[in-house]
Amino acid sequence: MLPFVVPSRDQLAPEAQVLYDQFQQSGGKMPNLYATIGYSANALVTYVQYSRGQAKNTFHVRDREGIFLIVSQLNGCEYCLASHTASALKAGWKEEDTLAIRAGNHPDKKWQVIYAIVRSVIENKGEVADALLRDFSALGYNDAAIMDLFVLINVMSFTNYVYRLIKVPIDYPSAKPV
Repeated sequence: MLPFVVPSRDQLAPEAQVLYDQFQQSGGKMPNLYATIGYSANALVTYVQYSRGQAKNTFHVRDREGIFLIVSQLNGCEYCLASHTASALKAGWKEEDTLAIRAGNHPDKKWQVIYAIVRSVIENKGEVADALLRDFSALGYNDAAIMDLFVLINVMSFTNYVYRLIKVPIDYPSAKPV
C-alpha cells in the first residue's frame, strides 16, 4: 500500500472528480493532499463540506488562516504550513506575522491567547484551563466562538494528520521554519 501516490483525476470516483474539477477551476490546480484524500470519495466530499461549512463561523478568513497556521505548526504538518502560509499572505498577513503566530510570540494578546488555547487542545486532548477560557472571553469572544475555534482545530488537524500519514509531495512554496 505504501508509498501513497497522488492520483490523477481519472483514478478517482465520479464524486471526487467533481471536486477535482472545482479545485482546478477555482485555484488552477487540485492540491496533492486533496487529490490523495480523494482515493476515498466519501472522505474528500465529507471533508470539503465540513471545511466549507466552517468558513461561516465567528472568525473571518484572516483569523482562520492564523489559526490554521498555529494548528499546523503544533501538529508538525509541513504541507499545511506551506499551503496556509500562502493563503495567509493572500488574506493580508505579512510573512513575519505568520512566523510570530506559529511561534506563539505574536505581540497581539489575541494571538497569544488563541495560541495557548490551540496548544492546550492539541497537547491535552481537548482540555483547556478555565483561566485561558476567561482570557478568551475577555477578548470579546463568546461560547459560540470557542465552539467555532474547536471546529477550526478539528478541520485543520484532519489534513495535518493525513499529510503526516501519506507524505505526498508539497505543491506550494515551503514555509520558513520558526
